[in-house]
Parts: sequence; C-alpha cells; structure tokens
Amino acid sequence: MQHGFIKVAAAVPLVKVGDVAYNVQEIENLIAKAEEEGVEIVVFPELSLTGYTCQDLFTQSALIDASEAAVFALLDFTRQLDVIVIVGLPVIVGDLLLNSAAVIQHGQLLGIVPKTYLPNYGEFYEKRWFASSQDLRPTEIRFAGNMVTVSPDPQLFRTSDGVLFGVEICEDVWAPIPPSNQLGLAGADLIFNLSASDVLIGKHKYLLSLLTQQSARIITGYVYSGSGFGESSQDVVFGGNAIIIENGKILAKAERFQMENHMQTAQIDIERLRAERRTNSTYVNAQRNLKFEILNNETTVTITDCRSREPRDFVLERHFNPLPFIPKGDDMAESLEEILTIQSMGLVKRLVHTNTKNVVIGVSGGLDSTLALLVCVRAFDKLGLDRKGIVAITMPGFGTTDRTHHNAVELMQSLGITTREISIAKAVMQHFEDIGHDPAVQNVTYENAQARERTQILMDVANQVGGLVVGTGDLSELALGWCTYNGDHMSMYSVNASVPKTLVRSLIRHLANDFPVLLDILDTPISPELTANQGDAIQQKTEDIIGPYELHDFFLYHFLRSGYSPVKLFIIARRAFDGHDTRVSCYDDETIKKWMKVFLKRFFSQQFKRSCLPDGPKVGSVSLSPRGDWRMPSDASSATWMKLAEGL
Repeated sequence: MQHGFIKVAAAVPLVKVGDVAYNVQEIENLIAKAEEEGVEIVVFPELSLTGYTCQDLFTQSALIDASEAAVFALLDFTRQLDVIVIVGLPVIVGDLLLNSAAVIQHGQLLGIVPKTYLPNYGEFYEKRWFASSQDLRPTEIRFAGNMVTVSPDPQLFRTSDGVLFGVEICEDVWAPIPPSNQLGLAGADLIFNLSASDVLIGKHKYLLSLLTQQSARIITGYVYSGSGFGESSQDVVFGGNAIIIENGKILAKAERFQMENHMQTAQIDIERLRAERRTNSTYVNAQRNLKFEILNNETTVTITDCRSREPRDFVLERHFNPLPFIPKGDDMAESLEEILTIQSMGLVKRLVHTNTKNVVIGVSGGLDSTLALLVCVRAFDKLGLDRKGIVAITMPGFGTTDRTHHNAVELMQSLGITTREISIAKAVMQHFEDIGHDPAVQNVTYENAQARERTQILMDVANQVGGLVVGTGDLSELALGWCTYNGDHMSMYSVNASVPKTLVRSLIRHLANDFPVLLDILDTPISPELTANQGDAIQQKTEDIIGPYELHDFFLYHFLRSGYSPVKLFIIARRAFDGHDTRVSCYDDETIKKWMKVFLKRFFSQQFKRSCLPDGPKVGSVSLSPRGDWRMPSDASSATWMKLAEGL
C-alpha cells in the first residue's frame, strides 16, 4: 500500500473439470500476470483448483490429493513472487470435507478459510459433499507441508503495511448475516469472495446490487471472482464475473462469458475507507457487539501476518472524477431536480414556520443569485403563494456592467415577481466621506463597503415588507471565505449554502431550456463586480484572483470527505486534471500546487466566517455548517498542512 492505495485483482482462469494439473497451470499464468502488473492481492473463483462442478468426484481421494499437490505447486511457484494469492479447493479436516480458500504468499500457506453457508436448494446441493464451517471446531492440520489452524471463527490476514483482509465464499454473502459482517466489524479493510454463482436471467443485476450494498454496509473494498468458462454446462452456465467494489462503488467489472483467462485490477483507497469508518458513528456502535462477543469468549478473531512486501514505484492508475459534486449517469437530470427540490423545500419549511409570504433577494445577474432566485420561485409555487411576494432587488454599483445588469433585469421580469432597482453608489460615497476613505483607493474597504451596503438594503427592505432575506452565497465561496463578513455572508436563510460553484453551474444549465437568459449568465465570467471596470468588460474575475473553482471544489470534496493530506490531494488532482476529461481544463503540476496552497491558506484563515453561518439546507455529502458537518476552531493553525504542501 502506498499513499493509501492497494492494488487488487479478481482473476478468472479457464478450467477443466477435475483436471487439477491443467487448472493450476492456468492459475499460475494469471498469478504471473498479476505480479507483473504490481497486484498485491489476487483472488480466484470457488474451488478453482478442481472446478466447482465436479459433483460426486469430490468424494474421490484422487481429486482431493491432487488439490493438495496443487497447493504444493503454488507454494513453490510463489516463493520468489511478491503477491498474495487466494484460491479455492476442497480440504479435509478430520472427518469433514470443507469447501475452502487457501491464502498463499512467498511460498507459505498463511491460512485456510472454510465456507460457512452451503446452498442446498434449486440447482445447488453442496451439502451432499461438503460440511459447513459451523460443523467445525478449531483444528490444527498439516496441509501442503504447513501447519495451519482451520476454524469457524473470523480470520483476518494483515499485510506488511497494515491492511487487514478477510475471505468469504460465494453463498456466504447471500446469507441474512454474511461472515463479512463480522470480518468488517473486526477491522477488515477488504473482503475477497471466491464464488461459483451460476447465470440466470436477472440474477446478475441482483448480484451487483447485493455486492455493492454489502460493500457499502460494512464500508470495505469487496473483490469478487466467479467461475467462468470450462465449468460443466450440464445443467447451468457460469459467467466468469470479476468485480471490484469500494464502499458501494464499482471500480472495475469484467465482461462476462469470456472464453479465455481474464483478470480485473483496481487500486482501492484504504485511507478513504478508514476515514469513512471513523466518522460513521453507526459503524463504530455496531463494532461493540463483536467486541462484547470476544470479551465473553463467544467469538475468537485471529489475525495472520503476511510477509513484508518489496516496495515498488507508485503509479496512480485509478481515475478520479474532476467534478465530484456533479451527479453522473443516466439519472443526472433526476438528481439535479432532487437538489433543487431539497433547496426549495428547505425554504418552504422556513416560510411556513415563520408564517411569511414575502422574501427579499439581491439579484446581480451572476450564477449564485440566479439559482437562489429560481429556488425562491419554486418554493412560492409549491406553497401556492403569489410570486409578487418575491421582492428581487438589483443594486448596481461602481463595477456593475451592462451585461450583468441586463441579465438580472431580464430574468426578474420573466418570472412575474416584484422587481426593484436601488443604486448603491450615492450611499457608499457618503459612507466613504463619513469614514474618511478615498474612493480612488480601491482596496478591501472600497469593496466591502459595497457588499455591506447591499446587505443593509436587503435587510431593511425585508423589514418593510415583513419578509426574509434569502442568501445567495455558495459552498465554494464559504470554503474560501470569498464573501464579506456581515455583508453577502449574512442572510435569514441561505439556500445555496451547501451547493458548490461547479454544481451551481450544472443546476443553471439544467434549467436553461426554460429561461434562455441563463445561457448568457453561464457564459459571464464570475465576478463580485466591486471594482470599477474599463468599458463594459469585466476586469475583476474571481478565478483569476483565487483560482479555478473546479480545482477548489475538487480539493474541498476530498479534503472534507476523506481527510486527504496535501500530498494525496496533489497526487489525485494530477490524475483528475491531466487532460483526459474534456469537461475541465488541464493543469500542470505547478498550477495545481499553487492553487492548492491558496485553498489551504484561505480555508483555515476564513473559518471565522463559517462559524456563524445562517441556516441553510444540506443537499449533498459535504457541508460546512457549524451545526452539522464541519466544526473547527476559527484560530486553528494551517502550519502542518502548509508544510506538506510546500514540500511537494
């Protein structure tokens, strides 16, 4: 494992039923391929040394002895390799024949894991040949020249860099309480499943749902290898599934029904899985039951250490979505509609609770105020309120361009709401005179005076009409502190509080068919328009000053969701913004480093603004509400993070 990533593989060899010598050769070919590709752990299908469909041949000592001989061969084959191998085979323990998995590394048999739940219905009749692990007492046996203990209790294996993994076999994951539940709660980061599930109409879709749900439920990586071509088709057919999942998300999935050896690999992010577990109190509480069983000697969890692994050069292979906040897939429109509904229903509840039929909102012609205004309209329509109760005010100042002013007015007029225009120029000039500020000096005082004047107008008009001020600022601005304290920072309900800038764009683009003016708003450079412009061109461009929002949103997501260090943020950002995804720009290393330092510095220094945020609805998995997801001292030091960033 490097930088929290471990490379795993699900391998599916061709088999000949009962021909162990042939099968072990095909398995060795895939092991060699896994080693060549830098795989750290590879799993093969259930009973892969013999073939799953041997039926009554499992009663033959020749087949069972050949399986043990095959393990001898694998031990010898892996002696000089650096990959952990998990293969399926029948194993005799006392008077029991067990459907088992052997864990092998560096020529050593690390353990044997027996199957717990034996299907004996429909086309399956495993109990005819095999016993369950529930019929077993912990027993030490000599197998393939190694002494190992075979036990019904949870068994974990620990890699040299501390990754814990467990094994379950096929039907185990279909049980009401799978063994992987205990394995996960005992600390397993990864679960490997050796399977021989046959193919039936509709079953594959159900299987994917089952595996993704189990991975998400126990917050693990889940690696599944299912029997493929070569198994007997006397009564059933096997598809050769190879699936790798991380916390409910499929990372890799093989094409089924291949007629050759195949393997799927992926890098699983162990660091992220552990971060998710640490912050999930439900998961931690569930661990108490297992700890209680261990303390009362009802359950024994064994951990077997794997040998040290030679360090290799790290290459990040997996893809990272450069726009993690944006819904993907065929249901994108549905997801965007759900976000808009969450925003509007939050406002609906606030209006009902306060018995208020009026809201006041500042409209600049920019992205954020446009989205907030459209949310207000949806809320009023939901309540059946007259849209005239929405008092939208455009407040031109020293930097307002004709383009943004025109867009604001056109949008407001198209919605059938109450529109007002109040220039802030005279009031701000009077304020400059009162405090003795030279308006030629366009510094932070010059800019913030305008933002606070606009907020004062909104608050006072709200008093006039008996309404609420609806905030327009978004999650990205809050993360960077790109707002004026007690200016646009403040409102009575902030509908965009957990919507980042990249998502604001997507939501407005989603609505553009209904309001053509939204297309020009999308094309307008993001700007607070607080400094005087030359002509009608926007000179003060936010992303030129603080950096691209697509980078900052990427940093924000992984910084908060996974607790990634600056080193890992940089590594994954390089991959995400390497030019392969045409939705975003391509950035070189120095540019990524530059804006990541800006993100870290601003994120820490601007916490004081987030500590007193107004209420607002959470729409996704990341929020900066001090009452919800993020609580941080306003005077916390960024030194540790900046030192790591400077060292890149």
